[in-house]
Amino acid sequence: MGFDPTDLKAYLSLIKRPNGIVLVTGPTGSGKTTTLYATLHTLNTIDRKIITAEDPVEYHLQGINQCQVNHKIHLDFPRILRAMLRQAPNVILVGEIRDAETAQIAIQASLTGHLVFSTLHTNDAPNAITRLIDMGVPPFLVATSIQAVLAQRLIRTNCPKCLEPFQPDPRQLTQLHLNPQQMANQSFKRGKGCDHCKGSGYRGRKGLFEMMVMNRQLRDLAFSKASTSEIRRVAVANGMSTLAMDGARKALQGVTTPDEVLRMAKTDD
Repeated sequence: MGFDPTDLKAYLSLIKRPNGIVLVTGPTGSGKTTTLYATLHTLNTIDRKIITAEDPVEYHLQGINQCQVNHKIHLDFPRILRAMLRQAPNVILVGEIRDAETAQIAIQASLTGHLVFSTLHTNDAPNAITRLIDMGVPPFLVATSIQAVLAQRLIRTNCPKCLEPFQPDPRQLTQLHLNPQQMANQSFKRGKGCDHCKGSGYRGRKGLFEMMVMNRQLRDLAFSKASTSEIRRVAVANGMSTLAMDGARKALQGVTTPDEVLRMAKTDD
C-alpha cells in the first residue's frame, strides 16, 4: 500500500493493542476505507470477533459481521454501535465519525476494552484531535482514548515501462525541504510517457501516510486544547513524518515525482 517500513512496523504494533481508537483521516477518495479493510483482514482470526457499522458496506469480508446504515428505519451509527456492544466484539469499525454522539459512543467503547477503528475528514493527523474537541467531545476523553491518527493521500506512481532519470526544478526540492545530504547518490525518476501509461508517465497509485502515535506529551496537549500547529510541532519532534516528508522520501526512491508530491501534500515550514 506504500507504507514506509518504520511506519508499517509501528502500525502493525498499534493494531494489536487490546483497546483504544485508531483514526484514519483524509479527504473522500484518499483510500481510507481500503486501509481499514486491509487492517481488519490482518486482524481477522478465528479467536477475534469483529463487527462493523458502515454507510455503505464497500467490501464484503468473510468472517466479519458487517452492518449497513439504513436511515429509513432509523438504523444509524449510534443505534448500531449500542446494539453491537451487547455482542461483546473485540474489534469495532465505525465507517465514519460524523457527529458528537457517534464519537462519544465510539470513545466509550474504546474505554471499556474494545479496539475501535474509524475515519474522520481532516487535512492531516493533528487536525483530528482539534476536530473531535470542536465536535463537543470532552478533551480528557480525546486524550485518553486516541491511540494514533493516520492521515493519508493517494499519489500517482511512475510508469515502470518508460521510467527515466530527470532533474527536477530546484524550487520544488526547496519546497520539499530536501537538502544535499538527502539527495546524495539519489536520482529522481519520472515516466516519459508510453502506451502502457497512455502517455501520462504515471501508472497506478500508492499512499502517502502521516502517522501520529499518541504519547504523554501529545495527550497533555489534547487535554489542554492546544492548537493544531502546536500538536503538529510536538508530533514531528517526536518522530512523526508528515505527508510531505513521506512524499519527499518516495520521490527520492523514484516511486513518484516531486511535482506529484507537491500536488497532493501540503508543505509547512
